Amino acid sequence: MTDHAPQLPDQTLTLAGGAQIPLLGFGTWQIKGDDAVRATSSALEAGYRHVDTATVYGNEAEVGRALAESGVPRDEVFVTTKCPPDNVGKELDTLRTSLELLQLDHVDLWLIHWPGSGSINVDMWRAFVEAREAGLVREIGVSNFDSSLLDEVSAATGVMPAINQVRWSPLLFDAEVLGEHRARGVAVEGYSALRGGTLDHPAIVDIADRVGRTPAQVIIRWHLQHDVVVIPKSVNADRIRSNAGVAGFSLSDEDMAALDALAAR
Repeated sequence: MTDHAPQLPDQTLTLAGGAQIPLLGFGTWQIKGDDAVRATSSALEAGYRHVDTATVYGNEAEVGRALAESGVPRDEVFVTTKCPPDNVGKELDTLRTSLELLQLDHVDLWLIHWPGSGSINVDMWRAFVEAREAGLVREIGVSNFDSSLLDEVSAATGVMPAINQVRWSPLLFDAEVLGEHRARGVAVEGYSALRGGTLDHPAIVDIADRVGRTPAQVIIRWHLQHDVVVIPKSVNADRIRSNAGVAGFSLSDEDMAALDALAAR
């Protein structure tokens, strides 16, 4: 278990445009109002230097307030937000609203939040490329895309998404999907890692008990050792700190293989 001051990992991935994204981030999905301010503040205080939000989360203003009040220099925090495909044709207006709410002049990563139909993905991606060229974002990516959609937007613009944010956990591990992304130079970022029964899974609990860690720490460590970005979320300050304390141990090759195999069961 971790003490009050977590040992945070310092691992990063270098994305296509050269920006370094911390492998461990703090997710804010479903965290609203004052809870979003408190949780984001707790994460920054614990040492997280990567925060993930989105237009549809309705909490960019609260995340922005926590960032502004944290005292952490802007260039030390990697900030991600996302644009829904419903806002096609209004991408730059959406981004400018996000920046205003976040109290930032740019974000480090901007994602298409989920795929649209027809020409929406390509149309949006062109606007994303424009935003990057204008300096409003450092890196651009997507969420919930499959490899064919990655290729579609890349073929249309000559720009491959830097990252794809997808549901990911030991119960969803797919070596083929990981390989498809790496062949294209696309980083994988996982969300909902601590959902879907992962925290109670007997195999995960057994490993956690053996290494003296929480199931959440084991799952987060598994992501890091796969070079997959992970963004656990919580509104509980102690749990936020605990989830971050994953630098002081590593999983064996045997444990990693056992966790990888859970998706096939």
